[in-house]
Amino acid sequence: MAGDLYMWFIFLWSVVVFVLVAIGGYFMFRKFLKKLPKEDGKSILDWQGYYIDETLHLWTDDKKKLLNELVEPVPELFRDIAKGKIAGKIGEYALEENADEMTEELIIKGYIAATPKRDHKFLRKKLKEKKIDASPYEPYFNQ
Repeated sequence: MAGDLYMWFIFLWSVVVFVLVAIGGYFMFRKFLKKLPKEDGKSILDWQGYYIDETLHLWTDDKKKLLNELVEPVPELFRDIAKGKIAGKIGEYALEENADEMTEELIIKGYIAATPKRDHKFLRKKLKEKKIDASPYEPYFNQ
């Protein structure tokens, strides 16, 4: 009886360890894929860093505060990564439009483009809280 209980414990522990290693491996592999250079010789993370560096001077304190408020629903563990991805997309749009400063429109448009559709409900809720009309951004939500 005690031997059977011990065997079940070993089996369940093995399953738990395998699942945890698989989850960690999945996230490490995703990060590895983002580091691989594309046709132009730069990786996704290289471009993200480039866009952030090139547009850093365009950010005002109130626009940084807006971005921080928009990423509040993201769990704290992933918030910095999400903020970097979103800021990179916002920077890409700012460079495309030759913006002189970050605007609310650029920030919201970049947030929508950088996040999965399932997260857009949090953005809509946050925009409603801040009394920002979401109707001008509907075309971006549907892309």
